[in-house]
Amino acid sequence: MSSGRVDMKRVFIIVLDSMGVGAMPDAGLWQDEGSNTLGTIRKHPAFCCPNLTRLGLFNIEGVGGAVREPQGSFARLAERSMGKDTTTGHWEIAGLVSPQPMPTYPDGFPEEILEPFRRETGRGVLCNKPYSGTDVIRDYGREHRRTGDLIVYTSADSVFQIAAHEETVPVEELYRCCRIARRLLQGKHGVGRVIARPFEGEWPYRRTSRRHDFSLEPTGTTLLDCLSGDGLDVLSVGKIIDIFAERGITKYVRMNGNEDGMNKTIAYAREDFHGLCFTNLVDFDSEYGHRNDIAGYAAAMSAFDRQLGELLPLLKKEDLLILTADHGCDPGTPSTDHSREYVPMIAYGAPVKAGVDLGTRASFADISATVLEYLEADRRDTSGESFLPQILRDDVRLIGEAVKAREASYAPYSGFRVGAALLDSTGKVWRGCNIENSSYSVTNCAERTALFKAVSEGARDFAGIAVIGGRESLLPRCVPCGVCLQALSEFCSPEMPVYLGTPEQIEHFSLADLLPVSFGAADLAT
Repeated sequence: MSSGRVDMKRVFIIVLDSMGVGAMPDAGLWQDEGSNTLGTIRKHPAFCCPNLTRLGLFNIEGVGGAVREPQGSFARLAERSMGKDTTTGHWEIAGLVSPQPMPTYPDGFPEEILEPFRRETGRGVLCNKPYSGTDVIRDYGREHRRTGDLIVYTSADSVFQIAAHEETVPVEELYRCCRIARRLLQGKHGVGRVIARPFEGEWPYRRTSRRHDFSLEPTGTTLLDCLSGDGLDVLSVGKIIDIFAERGITKYVRMNGNEDGMNKTIAYAREDFHGLCFTNLVDFDSEYGHRNDIAGYAAAMSAFDRQLGELLPLLKKEDLLILTADHGCDPGTPSTDHSREYVPMIAYGAPVKAGVDLGTRASFADISATVLEYLEADRRDTSGESFLPQILRDDVRLIGEAVKAREASYAPYSGFRVGAALLDSTGKVWRGCNIENSSYSVTNCAERTALFKAVSEGARDFAGIAVIGGRESLLPRCVPCGVCLQALSEFCSPEMPVYLGTPEQIEHFSLADLLPVSFGAADLAT
């Protein structure tokens, strides 16, 4: 994994596949009015999620059941992309919005696709219509066993699924057929995923764990491309590697069910890496949502919550955890398909403020923008608006900005490089560095550079300042000089927090602690 960086920030994104939190305003376009996946499963007695509750799941706008002091920051995210499928949802989480829906086939696939597919695979086709994955092998499995023809079916999603018995069509042969389909299904027929659905046993048969997704390659730049392109680690757990067609991922593990996926995420949390661990927990969708299994979904959420309790203590000082979903799949509706819903977003970790309600945000892509800003990676042309400034603790944010300011320090004579970051009452951060002059009296300190820059642009009210500095390495503390303290006292209250130190060691003071008796306007009164 990557090394050589002083900081080792880590972000964990865990997608609770299909865990929507209520129908979006345009849900009627998909016949999904009234869908609410969380609203359905939370009513079942098997639902018990104390960790999600204390982090703020039920404080999210429109969810209901808020706790008084949630420990995370939270939001409800709308989907900008035209879709409600796994690929579209994950791509948008990663900063790639899809304005056009991927093709679906409610009447089955046309002959212009099936004819070359039969020719190149050397096998016939059965079914070719939308179907439940368990029902289709029950209804067509025996004919498939007798003929060797492939069971081809779809759903309301943009998928081309191929089911085959592992004794009739070995798994590697099934994968070969899927690769042929993936190559054929491009352009106007570019479905989101071609899915291998192997099954085994005797009628009515059972599906195996050797499912494999062959996804359409992302049509633009994603969060994963940005991070790996900047030399950061991108770790994939579960089908993330398939959803992104293996692009932008530096290390991956597959999983066998949600429990195994969380165990592998927990194992990554015990390792040192710098970048992103991206996990998809597909059982919520495939095993419970699509099967309208309310009890199973509720129990699976409770099991996840227990494993979440194992993960949280492993988060390090600079780790950021984001919990979200990619669409809905309400098991309480007659439909067995995905539903067009808002998704939850919970951000948690030592750098995160507790209890910040971000309301409803316009895009899943805000997650990507936030992660890229936190990891200081190049956004390139990804979408989304970062919510990092709203959720990052003031001391963490200001120290980080002061570190950046220090990089511009001009200190050729003393070698004593200082950076300062000043927060105004609107939430804007003003950065400044020390600027030396060969005539030492002309030198300006970092604190005054930041302050004067802010005041010259009209700012007058300030909420905090961070200062870091030293020679060759960061010192534990760099205390503002008396002149800087006097200048700050002109515009800042004595209670304003002052953060001194490094990202690893921060000390908190008030301005009055550092300048208990200042010379102010009252001293000029006659």
